Amino acid sequence: MYLNFDDCYWHDSILQNIFIDRSNPGESDTVEMTIDWYDEPASKIVFKNVVLFKATLNFGIYVKETILQAWIATDDPDLKKGQRLNCYMIETNSTGGIIKIIAESVEKVALIQ
Repeated sequence: MYLNFDDCYWHDSILQNIFIDRSNPGESDTVEMTIDWYDEPASKIVFKNVVLFKATLNFGIYVKETILQAWIATDDPDLKKGQRLNCYMIETNSTGGIIKIIAESVEKVALIQ
């Protein structure tokens, strides 16, 4: 299911894990995150056709990693003119981390219970 990134309620949602899949490099590079949403059940979001992944995360803090905010950056210097890509930014609340993903799209996938 297509995800309208800016319409999600990110604040205080919990980032449970991140999985990078490069099993088919260049053909299908994905980043998956499991998010326990503040206002709905947990689900997985999948960034498709990823061309850049940067993360500055802090560990050793004994709290769940909550999200402060997330947005699509339209003027990021890593975006190149003519590319049909989006720059997705996630700032964590608990440890002050920043995650930056440049990808073609992002989808939401329900977790199997």
